[in-house]
Amino acid sequence: MQTFLGALLFACALNAAGLDQQPVAIPAYESIPRIRSYATPEEFKAALNDARFQLTRVSYESDGLTVFAYVYAPVKVQSKLPVIVFNRGSFVRPQGFAGEMLVMAHRYAEAGFLVVAPHYRGSNGWAGRDELGGADLHDLMNLSPALKHIPGADTSRVFLAGESRGGAMVYMALRDGFPARAAAVWGAFTDLEPLTASGGTQARAASLVWPDFEQHRDEIIRTRSALRWPQRIGAPVLIMHGGADQDIPLSQSQRLDAELTRLGKPHELIVFDGEQHVIGGRGAERDAAAVAWFRKFGAR
Repeated sequence: MQTFLGALLFACALNAAGLDQQPVAIPAYESIPRIRSYATPEEFKAALNDARFQLTRVSYESDGLTVFAYVYAPVKVQSKLPVIVFNRGSFVRPQGFAGEMLVMAHRYAEAGFLVVAPHYRGSNGWAGRDELGGADLHDLMNLSPALKHIPGADTSRVFLAGESRGGAMVYMALRDGFPARAAAVWGAFTDLEPLTASGGTQARAASLVWPDFEQHRDEIIRTRSALRWPQRIGAPVLIMHGGADQDIPLSQSQRLDAELTRLGKPHELIVFDGEQHVIGGRGAERDAAAVAWFRKFGAR
């Protein structure tokens, strides 16, 4: 996937800018949990063997912690590229998510983008605690000023993308002023209240993610639910959702769509009929829709 000389030059550029850069080992296809929801073996092999691009990991500072992000970029960066900041799903990730994002990042890179994906604090045994939209949101917000140190990153053309939990992080980042021209999300929750209520799809997970959930239920729900503050979403959003999503009901995106329509906010909703949570069966179509949306708002 990368040449030694290309990786060395990229590392030198990052280290000169004060960002520690490390190579990333991509796990074998068969060893990645739920990989068939993200890529076929053929797609994975093609991305893995494409010597034009490389996946590295950089560190940056957030609230006094050292946190990390993946960078997927050309080996030879010859011009400034628009940036997609991708926000992954799920909670703490002990083994990272390089294999899951590889094919998606490869599609974005072939379309002319540079991809940066924050890990969030608390994963991989690193410092801090993942609060799923609490202090860990700072790791996304603090990535913005760090982008100027990444070779080839055009900080005037930054876009947000996110799946599942990452989509909710995108909504929160837009609420708090992340300087993105536009955003694309898929499978994102927009209202934690019905999800965490008795019988909700995430009721059992709530106390694991937030040990103090019962004591701070109202605050946790309010601060992480985009339906509580749709007027504060300040960038055009492409909302995508699988019609057969069993983890986050389609109604979560439909309700936000209705609110953004009422407020006259620029956005679009695409429903992928029959698709599950991460729209894996139509991943290429999903990613092409995101690229087209970003180009509509200045990615070219």
